Amino acid sequence: MSELIRIPAPDGVAAAAQYTHVVLGTGRFVAVSGQLPLDEHGAPVGAGDPGAQARQVFENLRRCLAAAGATFDDVVKLTYFVTDMAHMPAIRAARAAHIPDDRLPASSAVQVAALVRPEFLMEIEAFAVVPG
Repeated sequence: MSELIRIPAPDGVAAAAQYTHVVLGTGRFVAVSGQLPLDEHGAPVGAGDPGAQARQVFENLRRCLAAAGATFDDVVKLTYFVTDMAHMPAIRAARAAHIPDDRLPASSAVQVAALVRPEFLMEIEAFAVVPG
C-alpha cells in the first residue's frame, strides 16, 4: 500500500460527505479504464439492476487493480459515468463494500446520455498510486 494523504476539506472548501477533495501520494501511477458490468466471460451482468451492475463493476475494478499490484487502498480517484444519477446510492453501497469511509478517494460523477451498450447503467474508472 502506498502512503497517501487525504485532505477531505481544504481551507475554504466545504467538506463532502461521499468523497475526499484531495488525495496525494508518491509512487507509480496506475490508470484503470472504465469498467463495465461484464462478467469474466464478457457477458452483461444485472440487466436493469443498478446494484448488481455496481457490484460487478467494483469486482472488475478490484481485479484490474490487483493486476497492477494495487488495492482499493491505493485508489486516489474514481470517476463514475451513470445513465441516471438515481443509481448513485447503489454505487455507493458497492463502493462501501471495498472502501471504508475514512479512505474515500477523490471522485467525480457524471450523468451521460448513453454508454457503449444500452443495457449498461454505469461505467467506473479508477486512478491509483502504488509504491514505486
